[in-house]
Amino acid sequence: MYNKNIKLIIAGLIIIYAVYQFTESQIGNGIALILFSGIFIFLYFKNEFILLAFLKLRKQNFEGAKNWLDKIKNPEAALTKKQQGYYNYLHGLMLSQKNMNKAEKYFKKAIKLGLAMKHDLAMAKINLAGIAMTKRRKREAQTLIKEAKDLDKHNMLGDQIKMMKQQLKRI
Repeated sequence: MYNKNIKLIIAGLIIIYAVYQFTESQIGNGIALILFSGIFIFLYFKNEFILLAFLKLRKQNFEGAKNWLDKIKNPEAALTKKQQGYYNYLHGLMLSQKNMNKAEKYFKKAIKLGLAMKHDLAMAKINLAGIAMTKRRKREAQTLIKEAKDLDKHNMLGDQIKMMKQQLKRI
């Protein structure tokens, strides 16, 4: 894994060389190099290890996702702010199965750093609401569920929100 700034430098150098290829009438080489530089620009915004961890989580392979996330050394320097949010979000998802206190810490940090997609933010808030309910913090759970419902524009989490509201009534 390259540092986020090194990825931009590599992309810049490739683009400069592509411009040189254009001036030498090597149009095909220039176009190919610009497309190649797009890979480094894409990987600046979407970290490759986080993408691989998401793929492992889709298959319910928590150990594999943890292995990919562990390859990120010093996330504050290597990742952009949103990527750090997803890094913490993924750690929270994995730890929510085992250790609720650590999961809560990771979800709160992910929300503070921000997530790019609103449904991911809603999912993090639902998970925090579930943790708050297990700790008998009803008001906090109610506000988190309301915030999650406001963020869930396409009603993807509607069933989970209804289930959480029903569980809140029992507390």
